[in-house]
Amino acid sequence: MNLIYNVDDKPKFGQLVIFAIQQLLAIMAATLVVPVIIGHGMSSAAALFGAGAGTLIYVLFTRKKSPVFLGSSFAFIGSMTAAFAGGVSMSLGYAGLILGAIFAGLVYVIIAAIVKMVGVKWIDKLMPAVVIGPTVAIIGLSLAGNAVGDILKGNVVNDAGIQLAAPFACLICGLVTLFTTMACSTFGKKMARLIPFILGILAGYAVALVLTLIGNAMDIDAIKILSFAAFENLVKDGVTLSTFVALPEFTFQEAFKGMGEINASYIATIAVAYVPVAFVVFAEHIADHKNISSIIEKDLLTEPGLHRTLLGDGVGSMVGALFGGCPNTTYGESVGCVAITKNASVATIIAAAVGAILVSFISPFIAFVNSIPSCVMGGVCMALYGFIAVSGLRMFKNLDLDDNRNLFVVSVILIAGIGGLSLTFGKVTITSIACALILGIITNLILSGKKKEH
Repeated sequence: MNLIYNVDDKPKFGQLVIFAIQQLLAIMAATLVVPVIIGHGMSSAAALFGAGAGTLIYVLFTRKKSPVFLGSSFAFIGSMTAAFAGGVSMSLGYAGLILGAIFAGLVYVIIAAIVKMVGVKWIDKLMPAVVIGPTVAIIGLSLAGNAVGDILKGNVVNDAGIQLAAPFACLICGLVTLFTTMACSTFGKKMARLIPFILGILAGYAVALVLTLIGNAMDIDAIKILSFAAFENLVKDGVTLSTFVALPEFTFQEAFKGMGEINASYIATIAVAYVPVAFVVFAEHIADHKNISSIIEKDLLTEPGLHRTLLGDGVGSMVGALFGGCPNTTYGESVGCVAITKNASVATIIAAAVGAILVSFISPFIAFVNSIPSCVMGGVCMALYGFIAVSGLRMFKNLDLDDNRNLFVVSVILIAGIGGLSLTFGKVTITSIACALILGIITNLILSGKKKEH
């Protein structure tokens, strides 16, 4: 891939700010929604602060070699819910979030130490291109349903929680977003090609705004797409400085109150909830970094090394949870953004991380992001998830699929992943991506003993 900005390149300051905003818009919606799903008063702004802080830790450990943003991990949602289960107090639940992230981070630290001692050659044997390629592809393909579902949704609901906007009206906004993104990336001049998501989101948002204003003026529910609730909540008590600049409610503030309630039983509950998931996410960590490596054409598992990416991810998760409660993970949206814009500059990632920390204090920006209709983000994600899938397919395009060994490995992974094969053991869920990867590894090991026929 011919990158416009390589890993070590530093765009001009003005451009850097714009590129950072684009990265933020790509990852922010997913990062903010995890605390909303968990509930219990968790702060989305604090999660964004934690994601920014965790990303800076990751960049530090990876020696500025890996251009990826860390955001709130969906894989740990079940684990985080377990921290509040059994009627525990709010303070103890928050303490459990931090304790769980420490357990998960320690799993990464231990694996990193092992990798440092034995090297990464076993990774290439265990997970060659025939395994990693289709696994990366299903990371994108498994998210296809989310993108398609979102592109038909607006943000305005009635008292019963039913969407008012017609799916067709939402689809128009989503397609405007998608086609604007594609046009800017393909036909735009240099700057437009570097910020297609910003332009796409603004175009889709503008169409949604116009339709919503018309719908409000003429009382047509079918075209009421954009909700102004986030802005109304911002100014409902009057406009003050605290309305626009507010300190996020950090997890550690409430967690410290619950430290005295922690006992051995609760520690065991948290360990069981977090540790197995950390091993599952480790498999996805490798797939993500293989994907990033193929985009920048440098093997990150060798330089800076898998042990460093694991340490960055693990310690970054601990720090992220300390502030926002959510363990972090490498984000496919970030990788897709790098692939489409051809901007792999780590300086952009650093700027985005700093930006995430700063805007977590700025309520109007958080309100704007929360107001972006699902259909607009769905249009963006159709491109982002598609590029993740294509980058995975690119990894095994030179494989001989006439060889049944390769054909069966690829087939098993794709069908298991797209079909949504997942396993749940108590509070631990092995995701479809992890199941597909594990099944692919087993298939490859079984069939690798057969010599290729000439």
